[in-house]
Amino acid sequence: MGSSPAPLSVLDLSPVVTGQTAADALRNTIDLARQTERLGYRRYWLAEHHLVPGVAASSPAVLAASVLAATETLRVGSGAVLLGSYPPLVVAEQFGTLAQLHPGRVDLGVGRAGVIRAAELISKLSAPNPDSPAARDRIVDGLLIPARPKVKIETSGLVERFLAQQRLVGDRGEAAADYGRDVREILAFFAGDYRESDDTDFHAVQAEGVDLEVWVLGSSRGASSAAAGSLGLPFGANYHVSPTSVIDAVAGYRDAFVPSARLAKPYVAVSADVVVAEDEAKARELASGYGQWVLSVRSGLGAIEFPSPAEAAEFEWTDELREAVSDRTRTQFVGTPEQVGGQLATLRDATRADELVVTTITHEHADRVRSYELLAKSWANLNH
Repeated sequence: MGSSPAPLSVLDLSPVVTGQTAADALRNTIDLARQTERLGYRRYWLAEHHLVPGVAASSPAVLAASVLAATETLRVGSGAVLLGSYPPLVVAEQFGTLAQLHPGRVDLGVGRAGVIRAAELISKLSAPNPDSPAARDRIVDGLLIPARPKVKIETSGLVERFLAQQRLVGDRGEAAADYGRDVREILAFFAGDYRESDDTDFHAVQAEGVDLEVWVLGSSRGASSAAAGSLGLPFGANYHVSPTSVIDAVAGYRDAFVPSARLAKPYVAVSADVVVAEDEAKARELASGYGQWVLSVRSGLGAIEFPSPAEAAEFEWTDELREAVSDRTRTQFVGTPEQVGGQLATLRDATRADELVVTTITHEHADRVRSYELLAKSWANLNH
């Protein structure tokens, strides 16, 4: 794939910013979808997050229905539906319904976990083994692969909080342990050949034979990349969430890939967090709340309402707090259209991505729209 053009797509969390409401965030999502469709972005993916004040996107299927109705050509889908919380049948029925009404425009992106289990969370936020490659920064074909940060968090009460969150969201527990099986069941409902172990067949008529794309999204080499590869599905790798493991995740997918009727060769989309403005100083001002926002996520309490630049300037950082989010802040692409375009080209080449998925959060909606507009023009010029 190398230096060939890669289309740009959008991942939207429907961010709630200080001074606004969830309703404002959802209306902004509809507007941004219309704007990015006009600008030529290929897809518009909607995230799933629960019980956090700074994110309004909690039901990708419901929100996708509104975005599909408000647009005409844009592919719309989930980034991602979290299978730890939903039976495969329900997911197939929901997105089959969307695809019946909007054929050829629906993407079903699935993720492995429902709610990160408390023990896993604490493990992920602990310092890596000093002998592990994840303990050191690496540069791969010009792309920064940062060390996993050495994070110290107060875990008192965290386990209890996450157990309660799992219950409220509807965690499937051991039923969700076999991720590959869940994805295969979804595909079987779409194909119309689902069978129980006793050979009893069931049919979800609203899902059968629909024209949609099924994606697997993942952050590391493991169950997600293996499922995507072995089932011959496209794979979405998260540089914006897990930059430390993106290269391994993509390699795991390519190693596991088996051609299928859906996909003859591997297809990879890689995400990036981006803020673009006319000059670098302005872009950095717009992005100044990002570190504080990431820190709130890593506290285990969930994303705060995204702060304004003025509010971000008042936050008191320590060296330890900066270290806790350094992998994310150093891999956010912030700058002029030319600067960010060049960084995205490096990401594309280092990962051999076929497509790039851009997520942007700024306090003012107009600045977010402008960021996507500037990037689209720069990327078109860069790949002309």
